[in-house]
Amino acid sequence: MPAALQQLATVARAVATDARVLILDEPTSSLDADEVKALFTLIRRLRDKGVAILFVTHFLDQVYEICDRITVLRNGRFVGEYACGKLDARGLIAAMVGRELVNAERPATHAAAGTGGTPAVLAARNIARRGQLKPMDIELRAGEVLGLAGLLGSGRTELARLLFALDQRDSGEIFVDGKPARLEQPADALRLGLGFCPEDRKESGIVAELSVRENIALALQARMGLGSFLKPAAQRALAEKLVAALGVKTASIETPIAQLSGGNQQKAIIARWLATHPRVLILDEPTRGIDIAAKQELMNELLELANGGTAVLFISAEIEEVVRLSDRIMVLRDRAKAGELPRGADEDAVFSMIAGNS
Repeated sequence: MPAALQQLATVARAVATDARVLILDEPTSSLDADEVKALFTLIRRLRDKGVAILFVTHFLDQVYEICDRITVLRNGRFVGEYACGKLDARGLIAAMVGRELVNAERPATHAAAGTGGTPAVLAARNIARRGQLKPMDIELRAGEVLGLAGLLGSGRTELARLLFALDQRDSGEIFVDGKPARLEQPADALRLGLGFCPEDRKESGIVAELSVRENIALALQARMGLGSFLKPAAQRALAEKLVAALGVKTASIETPIAQLSGGNQQKAIIARWLATHPRVLILDEPTRGIDIAAKQELMNELLELANGGTAVLFISAEIEEVVRLSDRIMVLRDRAKAGELPRGADEDAVFSMIAGNS
C-alpha cells in the first residue's frame, strides 16, 4: 500500500481499540491535503466523544488547526505549555528555538534569480512528490551558496533527495544550464555533475567497513562505471591529496573510516564528491553532530568551494549557520516554499518567514 494509506491504516487500528487516550506521532507526515482534512474530521469526532488526543507534529499550521493546547519540548526538556489562542506562530517558534525574536523588519524578498543573467547551473520548476513536497521552484547558480531553512518536517531533506534523484518526483522539470535534463536516478545526477552529502552520514554516507581511501574513491568510481576501474595507486594519490586539502585528521588513508571523528567523517564524504569535480554540491545537515572547531573548518571549506565556482545547496536546522554562510536563503514551511531572502537577512527574518508573517 502507498505510505499515505499505511498511515491511515495505523490510525484506524488505534481508533478500533476504543482508546480513551490516542497518541498520534506525526500522523500527517505522508498525507496530502485531502487526507489530512479527513484525518482531522476523525480527530474532532473522537475529541467530541471524550477521547484525549496527543498530536505530535512539526507542522505549525496543523497545530493551530486542530489543537487546543501546545506543549513545547526542546533538547529533551519541557519548555512550556500554552493555549493555542494565546500563543502566535512567532511566539511558538521562539519557544522552540530558545530565544526571543525581536520585531525587526524583514528585508525585501530577493529578486528572482536569472532575470537577464546567465542560466542557473541547476534549476527545477514545479518539482513535487505526493505527500512529501508541494510544487516549488529552485535555482542554483555557479559560485553561490543557497541556504535552505525550515523546521524539521518542512521538506528540506525531501527536496534535496528529489534534486539528486534519490526519490522520484511526481511532477516538475529539471534544467541544467537552462536546458531540460534527464534526471531520473542518482547515476544521472553524477553524470550531470551533482554531488550529495546525506543527512545521516553514518547510515547513508560512509561505508563503515571501508577505509578512508576507499570511501573517498566511491563516487568517482561510480561515475566511471563498471567498465573502468580506478587503480589503487590512483586512489591513494587522490585520497592523499584531498585528505591534505580538507585537513582530514586520520592516522592513514587506510584507516577504516568508522574510526574517525564525526567531523572528519563529514570531511571525507565531502572529499568523495570533490574527487568528481562537482558543479553542484547538495549538503544536508553537514555540520550535525560535529564540534564547533570542526564546524568552522567545514564552513570555511564550503566557502572556498563556492569561490571556486561550485554551486552549493546548504541545508541546516541551525538558522544562524544558514544566515552566516548563504548568499541567498530559501525558506520552506509545511513542505512548501515560503519565500526567499537575500544575503544580509538576519535570523529574525528567517524565523518570521517560517512563522508565516508577512
